[in-house]
Amino acid sequence: MSFNKFYQEIAQNRLNHWLNTLPAQLTQWKKEHLHGEFAQWQKTLAALPKTTPSVINISDGVSVGKKEDISEGEYKRLENLLKKFKPWRKGPYHIHGLHIDTEWRSDFKWDRLKEHISPLKNKYVLDIGCGSGYHLWRMRGEGAKFVVGIDPTQLFFTQFNAIQHFVNDSKVNLLPLGVEQLPELHAFDTVFAMGVLYHRRSPIDFIYQLKAQLVKGGELVLETLVVDGDENTVLVPGERYAKMRNVWFLPSCDAMCAWLSRCGFKNIRVVNTDITALDEQRKTDWIDTESLADFLDPNDSSKTIEGYPAPKRAIFIANS
Repeated sequence: MSFNKFYQEIAQNRLNHWLNTLPAQLTQWKKEHLHGEFAQWQKTLAALPKTTPSVINISDGVSVGKKEDISEGEYKRLENLLKKFKPWRKGPYHIHGLHIDTEWRSDFKWDRLKEHISPLKNKYVLDIGCGSGYHLWRMRGEGAKFVVGIDPTQLFFTQFNAIQHFVNDSKVNLLPLGVEQLPELHAFDTVFAMGVLYHRRSPIDFIYQLKAQLVKGGELVLETLVVDGDENTVLVPGERYAKMRNVWFLPSCDAMCAWLSRCGFKNIRVVNTDITALDEQRKTDWIDTESLADFLDPNDSSKTIEGYPAPKRAIFIANS
């Protein structure tokens, strides 16, 4: 797995100062931190059919090619190979007529936020905790000049590269890093952090890390789980929340706004709140695991199985 193309890209743009630290980090990652199945995933990637898509649409979704672009044998091979990367969490994707029906309908979230954000045309965009990168493609589809996603989960990195195999766009990239590994780049016009804050043990440190990636006056788009209450209301769940172990802080909307203000953000607004619905996160043939219906109280869907308020999400926009 080579990152040379990415290095070549950023050497010629405003991210060139990242080359001071990034190559050494990724070299160490390759030496010391590869997942046990990573080599097999790379073999599977290498076996994906080389195709010439008749159409690529990343404006209305993420759709590459048509079924008639490839033979029936290639289609069956494609399905077999891509299913080796289960579970597919974020999407959906359509690759030569194959519908990767992911657990999350990430397009629903995109539809909720896209009318509220500043135009992405010609912008440098960072998506922190981007999963398999579904939203990276949608950002590029909105005209972003250069898009970078970071996510330390190596299966998501592999899934992204499976889609990249067909789209082949050097201006869209995913790096297998966590936010704590980012230097203070101060280089992105827009930073997205969606579905990450509640997994961080120190949300205030996390907010400062986000701010350190933005140009002065840049835009933060933050989506997180929230609870009802005033600016002093924060839920700190026990060992699990909706069967997730690593959930630490669920603030109210007012508390989240106060945190952003305390960290120096301005023009803070809540642009959407939404109860996660069973048609947005659900079990499919592409995950083989439990999903939202299994995480809620079977007798009261307004509560998680542990008795906490069911997942409610809010989108915040602010300027550095």
